[in-house]
Amino acid sequence: MTKSKVLAFMAGLILATLPALAHHGFTMFDMEKNVTLSGTVEAFDWYNPHTHITVKVEDSSDKSMVGTWDVEGAAPSIMARQGWNKATYKVGDPITIVCHPLKNGAKGASLFYAIRPDGSRLYQDIARPKDDPNKN
Repeated sequence: MTKSKVLAFMAGLILATLPALAHHGFTMFDMEKNVTLSGTVEAFDWYNPHTHITVKVEDSSDKSMVGTWDVEGAAPSIMARQGWNKATYKVGDPITIVCHPLKNGAKGASLFYAIRPDGSRLYQDIARPKDDPNKN
């Protein structure tokens, strides 16, 4: 093999792995800990590879919860199977979310579920806690 063919092959391998490198796992989130955020939707981004809900928490008995949070959800296709759509929340809507916070303490989290005004839960995927009354 010539040097140029080897370099072209190596460049192809690197380019082929970029999508895998761009996607992250969930190790940055404390998946054993749940926090509840109650606030107002500042943005609801319904895009691949992950949806994002920006939540402004203005009042909480735990002052460390106050601020603007970026809550990452699953891909739109996954969340749509659970009943979500791009109009589920709009800017200014009140929202209560149960999520897994970032391990580093920054105001970011992985969505677990949203609690609707009627008390029902809207999950991001098929995972359900043991206390869910609608769990099969």
